[in-house]
Amino acid sequence: MASSTRFSFVLFLASSLFLHGALGDIVCEDLPTDLCSFSIASSGKRCLLENYASKDGKVEYQCRTSEVIVERMAEYIETDDCVNACGVDRNSVGISSDSLLEPQFTAKLCSPACYQNCPNIVDLYFNLAAGEGVFLPDLCQAQRTNPHRAMVELMSSGVAAGPAFSEVSNFEGEPAAAPAFM
Repeated sequence: MASSTRFSFVLFLASSLFLHGALGDIVCEDLPTDLCSFSIASSGKRCLLENYASKDGKVEYQCRTSEVIVERMAEYIETDDCVNACGVDRNSVGISSDSLLEPQFTAKLCSPACYQNCPNIVDLYFNLAAGEGVFLPDLCQAQRTNPHRAMVELMSSGVAAGPAFSEVSNFEGEPAAAPAFM
């Protein structure tokens, strides 16, 4: 009976390793560039689309692992539905809060289709806004009631005055916790 248990354990372990290898981990550097932006690696770090000049002078793109850790998600590639609902671009290079200054983008981000159904994108922009001293739920509320005032408040927060972030991890201080999605 002990050998039967041992055999079962070995079989289970081998199956687990095979299944894990078959399903695979998400490694940002292995993703095609058209799936890179808004993806999260198995390590829980955000993937980041970067560009560089190749030897012949052409602009090339590559997917890299950023140092930005997503606390409640891992192994995630954003859906086309969320990309469309939130008004984001899979070909965007880097991670920046600049788009929060665009009223059309903020309207899509704060729309129920995005805000209530796309926790990955909302979490990203929640933290970007927090890095600029803006609380995203307040910005979305202002966007719904008075879009012009929302932009004035955002611009007065300093987001327009400082340099754009190339990565979320560049801001000082502890970000506020993103809204919990269930």
